[in-house]
Order: sequence, then structure tokens, then C-alpha cells
Amino acid sequence: MITSNQNSKIKLIRALQGRAKERREENAFVVEGVRLVEEAVISNWGFRFALFDETLSERGKSQVEGLRSRGVDVEEVSKNIMQSLSETESPQGILAILNDAQLPIPNYCDFILIPDQIRDPGNLGTLLRTASAADVQAVLLPPETTDAFAPKVVRSGMGAHFRLPIHSMTWDEIKRFCESANQRVYLADMNGQSCWEVDLRQPLALIIGSEADGASESAKKMTNAKISIPMSGNIESLNAGVAGSVLMFEVVRQRLTLNA
Repeated sequence: MITSNQNSKIKLIRALQGRAKERREENAFVVEGVRLVEEAVISNWGFRFALFDETLSERGKSQVEGLRSRGVDVEEVSKNIMQSLSETESPQGILAILNDAQLPIPNYCDFILIPDQIRDPGNLGTLLRTASAADVQAVLLPPETTDAFAPKVVRSGMGAHFRLPIHSMTWDEIKRFCESANQRVYLADMNGQSCWEVDLRQPLALIIGSEADGASESAKKMTNAKISIPMSGNIESLNAGVAGSVLMFEVVRQRLTLNA
């Protein structure tokens, strides 16, 4: 049993939790909780190691046995160590270090998401979770957006990281990708045309800017058209996670109903 904060595995977890630079150099990230570990197993993701403590549920204990049967390095830690590592209010008694293996972008993409200047981890995680549900084929992250593999983003994504190609790119790379895929680029903007009045069935890229700063100049330069969400009342805007989710499912609605 691991009881010391000086253990090399504990030090690695703390480093990966804290800095994107460490995650990039190690090509690894942290997942916490029974459900996320389960999602990683179902997706056949690569494990470095897993840690658990005495508070683990029966469902979690089954996961531990399953991981051990796969040859994954699994160790027990003291309750105090697990609590010090946990970034949730109610630790579930299990976490793991996973390899940062990017899923490949499909050869044909007719729907991609570009979260622009999204710095709030919860908003980015919500966008990733919705993108997975809305059959977005890839998420392209420009430099100004927060790290998609930060712990809070991974928790908010609820398993989207294991199903969705997520790639960091420069704006030049994003522009070339969209052009090669013949995608029309739409920017979410409160002054844009109503999304109900725009045909969103063709191949497209959807840019969602941050609530605080809006879209970057780089995003605006490659935009073909702006779209908005019709709203009543005195609400000026929705946060990025909600606005992006509404627009992604408007794309889904149009493609399912108007193509029927």
C-alpha cells in the first residue's frame, strides 16, 4: 500500500493534474471516478497505472479486478493519500493515469467543432460531451483554448475524450483542414442570422467563442457566416457550453428532419 506523498506515482499524478506542459511531455492524463475508469476500459484505452483505496464501491472493486486481469499495474493507497489527490467533493476511491492517445480524424468530416478562446474547463467539457452526443466527427482546438485533458475538462466531458477525436492545431492548420474538407465555417455570434433560418445540412465547421472575449480575430477571418440563437426576454447571451450545445443540436435536428 502506498502511504507516502513522496512516492513516484503520487508525484506524477500531482504533476499531471497541475500543468498542461507535464501532460504534453508525459503524453498522459488523469481520470478520476468509477464511471470514467469504466469508460476508459470499454474504449480499450491504454492505462499506465491505477490507484484505489478502501472506500471503493463494489462496482469499483470489480473494475480493479478487471484491470488486474488485463495486466494493468494497480495499487492500493491510503485513504488520506486518495483524498489529497482527489479533485472532487466526494472522492470515489479510484483514479488512473492514461496514455494521451489521440483518436484519428475520419477521412470524411461533415461536422466539426472549433472551441475558440474557451478557457473555462467546465464549458469546454460540456462542449466535448455534447459534441460526442451530436455526432461531431472531430474537435479542433486552437492555441487560445484551454487544455482538453485538464482534470476538470475530462470530468465534465463524461467520457467524450474516449469517443471523440480531439486535436490541437494552429489556426493555419485549422483553416487548411476546413478548406480541404469543403466545409462552410459558421461562427456563433449574437448578431448573426438566426440558426433556424440557415441551412446547416451541408458540411460545416462551427466556431464557439468564449462568453467573456467572444471570437478571436483568427476565427473571424476564416468565418463564412455568423449564426445566432433566437432568444426571448432580456437575456443577452448564453454561456459557451449551453450556446454551443443548442447550435450543435440544431445541426442534428435539421439533418434528421429536413433530410427525411
